[in-house]
Amino acid sequence: MRRRAPFGAVLAAVLLLAAPAAGDPGSDKARIDGSIGDLQSRIDRAGRQAEVLTSEISAVTAKARGLQQRVEAQEALLGTLEAELAASRARLSRLDARLQEQARRLKVLEGQYAVALERLERRVREIYETDSPDALSFALGASSFSDVLDTLELLNRIGRQDERIAATVKRTTEELARTRTETKRDRAGVKSETRAIAQRTDEQRGARDRLAANRDALLAAERDKQTTLASITEDRAEFVAEVAGLQAQSAALAARIAAAQAAAAQAAAARAAAAQASGEATATAPTPSVGGFVWPVAGPVTSGFGVRWGRMHEGIDIAVPSGTPVRAAAAGTVIEAGWVSGYGNLVVVDHGNGIATAYAHNSAFAAAAGRQVAQGEVIAYSGSTGHSTGPHVHFEVRVGGAAVDPLGYL
Repeated sequence: MRRRAPFGAVLAAVLLLAAPAAGDPGSDKARIDGSIGDLQSRIDRAGRQAEVLTSEISAVTAKARGLQQRVEAQEALLGTLEAELAASRARLSRLDARLQEQARRLKVLEGQYAVALERLERRVREIYETDSPDALSFALGASSFSDVLDTLELLNRIGRQDERIAATVKRTTEELARTRTETKRDRAGVKSETRAIAQRTDEQRGARDRLAANRDALLAAERDKQTTLASITEDRAEFVAEVAGLQAQSAALAARIAAAQAAAAQAAAARAAAAQASGEATATAPTPSVGGFVWPVAGPVTSGFGVRWGRMHEGIDIAVPSGTPVRAAAAGTVIEAGWVSGYGNLVVVDHGNGIATAYAHNSAFAAAAGRQVAQGEVIAYSGSTGHSTGPHVHFEVRVGGAAVDPLGYL
C-alpha cells in the first residue's frame, strides 16, 4: 500500500493553500471541509478494509491450522511407510548377499564334485587294470597270498570311499541348488513387496508435499494480509489525526465566516440607517425561513443531500445545460466569487442571521465579492468546473457554517 505524507505535512499544505485567500474565509473553509470529507471517507474505507482483512486472516489461519494437522498426520504415515520400506530393502539386501554366497558355494561344490568324479573314475580304472592279466605279475611278486588279498581289499575300499565322497558332494550340491532356488523365490517376493511399499511411499510423500505446499501458500497469504492490515491500521490512524487537525481549522474558518457575515450585516444596517437619515426609502431585507428561498435554476435533482460514495454530499445537484443563468436563492451579499478546488467556480452569498448559500461548478460569474444581490438576481452561469462529471449546479445551504439540507429552504 502506498505510504502517505505525515499529518503535519498535509496540514501545512492545506494552510499554505488557504494562505493566499486569507481574506476569503468561505473559500478556505470549503477547501478544508472538502479535505475533511475526503479523509473521513478514507477512514471509513480503511475501517471496512480492516474488518474484511481481519475476518479473512481468521479464516486463513483456521485453514492453515487444519492443513498443518493433516500434514502432521501424513508425516506420521509417511514415517511408518519409510520404516517399512527401509526394512524391506534391508531384507532384499540380505537375500542378495545370501544368493551371492550360495552361488559361490555352489560353484565350489560343483568343482569338488567334478574332482571327486574324476578321482572315482581314475580309481575304477586302476581297479580294473589291477584285475587284468597283469594281476598275475602282481600276485607272483607278492610275498604271500594274504598280501595279495590285502592289497586288492585296500584298492576296493579306496574305490568305495571315493564313491561315497562323490555321492556326498553330489547330495550337498543338489541341496544347495534347491536352497538357492528357494532363496531366489523369496527374493522375488521381497522385491515385489519392496516395489509396492516404495510406490505407496512415493504416493504418500506426494500427498504430504501437496498439503504442505497448500499450507505454505496459506501462511504466505496470511503474512501478506497481516502486512496489509498493519499498513491500513497505520494509515487510518494518520487519517484520524489529520481529520482532527483539519476540523480545528474548519471550526476556525467557520468563526471567520460568521465574523464576515456579522460585518456584512453591520454594513447593511449602517447603509439602511444612512438612507433613513437622508429620507430615502429602503426596501426591507428578506428574512430567510423554511420555504422562503427560490430555486437557483429549474431542473431535476440528480443527487440529494447526505452520504454518497462513502462521504457526505453537503448539497444537492441540479442538472441543467451549461450556461444556464444561476439566480440567488435569497437577497444578500456575495462573500465569495472565485475558484475553490473541487467546487470549481464557486459563488457564496451571505443572507444574514448566520445563513449562507453556495453555488458551485459555474462556467462564469455575474457578480463579484462584496456585491449586494436581490432574490432571483443572476449571480453566475452553470457549467462543469472542478470535480464534476457533467453540467449541473451544486447548491448548498449553510447555517452557522454547517451544511443543512437545501430542500428544507426551497
